[in-house]
Amino acid sequence: MLVFFKIIIVLLLGYMVVNLFRALFSMLRNDPNKPPMSHYLGKRVGVAAVILVILIAATASGFLPLNPRPY
Repeated sequence: MLVFFKIIIVLLLGYMVVNLFRALFSMLRNDPNKPPMSHYLGKRVGVAAVILVILIAATASGFLPLNPRPY
């Protein structure tokens, strides 16, 4: 189950990178018929917020084990 959780997080991070590159290409082309760059950057920020909330919830519930303290 933990491996499945980590795969979901990695896929969401990959989706963030894809949206970052789509924003780059949108900025370089400047096509008025396609969505603006801010559309893709907004998706990227939204996915980052979702990842952060998921990681905090998984850590708080004990599902995601943390590294032990060094001392």
